[in-house]
Amino acid sequence: MLPRVVEDIRRNHALEHATVSLLLNRVGPDLRVAGRASGDGFFLYADLPHALLTECVNEALTRLQRGEAFWAVTPHCGTNIATTGVLATLASSAVMGNKRSDRMGLGIIAAMVAVIAAQPIGRLIQKHLTTSPNLSETEVVSIETKNGRFYKVRTRRQAVPAAV
Repeated sequence: MLPRVVEDIRRNHALEHATVSLLLNRVGPDLRVAGRASGDGFFLYADLPHALLTECVNEALTRLQRGEAFWAVTPHCGTNIATTGVLATLASSAVMGNKRSDRMGLGIIAAMVAVIAAQPIGRLIQKHLTTSPNLSETEVVSIETKNGRFYKVRTRRQAVPAAV
């Protein structure tokens, strides 16, 4: 069993992904946005109206609570970038070994194969490790803004009634 804060971060990471995906659907692919999950919600940096963010956060929460788990995984996640870097480094290092100059071509090929493999592996890592679409007990508490570009979406777990 994971510590509660890790479970909360995974849930908030899923809500962040779903929110960003909905924002991209509404605003378009030119939206520049970055996010980071925390134990009490997530941060979002984007130039967009507060009302639009509020709509997308609430819709994202509803969709995840309805069981639409696919919203939790996205190709835009930093997990994919980290996975790509690690796999490319490991693959090229394994192939090149100590004979770096005469194996450069193999190192490049190994790195390219790793980059191709990283997308599906990164999504699996998101699905099973870094996000959790189980937001049944989650509620949005507030959406705060600083200068209309930096947002903090605060969440909490609802109290579960004790069994009688």
